Amino acid sequence: MSEFLNRISDNLRAEKIFAVATRIGGNENVGAHLFIYPDGSWENTLGDANLDAEVLRDALELMANERSETRAYGDTQVFIETYAPPPRLLIVGGVHTAIPLAQYAKILGFRVIVIDGRGRFATRERFPHADELLVEWPDDAIPHLPIDASTYVVILTHDPKFDIPTLKALSTTKPRYIGAMGSRETRRQHMDELRAQGVPDEFLNTVYGPVGLDLGGRSPEEMALAIIAQIVAVRYHRAGGHLMHVAAD
Repeated sequence: MSEFLNRISDNLRAEKIFAVATRIGGNENVGAHLFIYPDGSWENTLGDANLDAEVLRDALELMANERSETRAYGDTQVFIETYAPPPRLLIVGGVHTAIPLAQYAKILGFRVIVIDGRGRFATRERFPHADELLVEWPDDAIPHLPIDASTYVVILTHDPKFDIPTLKALSTTKPRYIGAMGSRETRRQHMDELRAQGVPDEFLNTVYGPVGLDLGGRSPEEMALAIIAQIVAVRYHRAGGHLMHVAAD
């Protein structure tokens, strides 16, 4: 039991999403557990290789939705519990819209990191709510940051000197969400340049740009609201439409 609890503690300290599958019903191996990680790796066994494979598949689905659930496999029941750290929001560019965005994200429980190579933008006076301020060029900072399925990235710089290197650095990572500010034409130009640099469409197609839901906002606060609303919708796999037009679950 102590080894089990130590593994839980180690994973929680690492602030990475993981799942623990525990055999809670059936004729044998009750109490056996399996640690499962988003990259498909695992530790321990539930006592049956075929069961391990089925549970692994289901745990990856549940982790993607940050959900826990008991599932049945024949006469065996397995409780799959997802441990998700507080979501992280990486804001690239300490511009006006970034200020209310950081505030909204903190209210929603995000750990907020603001990155900008320009020291006059990434200041504690502008971002009193941020957990971290990194005065670095984004493409230098990103390789040293933990970026996983609990990470959301918003690029607000709206400048190819920042946007293109940032997206290229992100192309080898797997955050839950990447949004980039800019018009459709700006986004098209940036995507074309990234393709020319060898960044695959598989990654580029995951980028939300122009960023945010269509709320009609104009002020920095309203644009930040549209962005954080889109992040919440993506987090819970929703389209972000009007509730009155959504069928009941």
